[in-house]
Amino acid sequence: MSDRIARLGSRYHDWIRAHPDAADHFGGAIEDLLTDAGVTYDRVVARVKEWPSLKAKARKRNPDGTPLYPDPWTDIHDVIGVRVITFQSTEIPLVIGVLRQWFTVDRSVDKTAETRVAGGFGYGSHHLVLRIDEKSADIEELAEYQGVVFEVQVRTVLQHAWAEFEHDIRYKRGQEELDPRVDRAFALAAGLIELADQQFDQIITLQNPDTSPAEDIEFTAETLPGVLAMLLGNRFPRSRSENYRWLEEMLNANGITTVPELEGLLNDADIDAIHKAVNYRFRPGQIRLIDDLLLRRFGQDHIKRTGGSGARPNQRRQQMAARLKRMRAEQIVPRKKDKHG
Repeated sequence: MSDRIARLGSRYHDWIRAHPDAADHFGGAIEDLLTDAGVTYDRVVARVKEWPSLKAKARKRNPDGTPLYPDPWTDIHDVIGVRVITFQSTEIPLVIGVLRQWFTVDRSVDKTAETRVAGGFGYGSHHLVLRIDEKSADIEELAEYQGVVFEVQVRTVLQHAWAEFEHDIRYKRGQEELDPRVDRAFALAAGLIELADQQFDQIITLQNPDTSPAEDIEFTAETLPGVLAMLLGNRFPRSRSENYRWLEEMLNANGITTVPELEGLLNDADIDAIHKAVNYRFRPGQIRLIDDLLLRRFGQDHIKRTGGSGARPNQRRQQMAARLKRMRAEQIVPRKKDKHG
């Protein structure tokens, strides 16, 4: 252990001496990329992890006693950390889209979705582990950092406020357990913040009805909720977070890979037709709606392409065939009899 930490310390301090302005370089570069792309954000903050914090992280162990980070200089990805704070959650996919254009994404984790999937409320942020390589060649401020891996956290102002306050409270308590009422209060506050972020997104949509997401956003499970929030507003409920990966696959299978193509699929005439044909007994979620729109447009081809996917693939083909039959029946307009019968 001591040799491993000693080697890490030597590597770290040599790197710091060679790159004394790393935080300014990374923060400035990300700011410029977002500004040039026309993305609205509150602020960008960059930092280089301090030695005591890095050393403590490098000493962490797995339950079996083995080091959590066998090669800490390579395995720990947030020695350089950048935080992008946005005003609304709909801006998060725009930020992610810009970063994907300029860096290689080694890992992308939606902490908000993970928490929601677990059935609770809590820490909300999107974490990206990015690598500087040939995609970053034109970023002059980062020319000396080829091969460097760093972490970016993207969160809203409200998510940031919750996380900072929660961290401050827990950090001061150390290993001491919090009063259960405090944990419950944090969870309640997180739920209210998520609701407030949704309302802010709705306000922006109502104030700017013609606002559309950037056309070159890459469709992923992480970006699709934000894109759909801008295209649909709050007309249809957001689906379960883990299902957006499936939506990404469905869209790709049918050749819908750009915002204009998705916007064309979500036209009001087809949505109204779907409502009449399917006669929903509920307000459909975003993914169910898009699945039906794809079925209406592509028919049997959509069944062939995606019939073996989803949560219940054994039942899906039969269900889709029944829904398509109802849609086709709705499109048949009865002929009027003339006066001769």
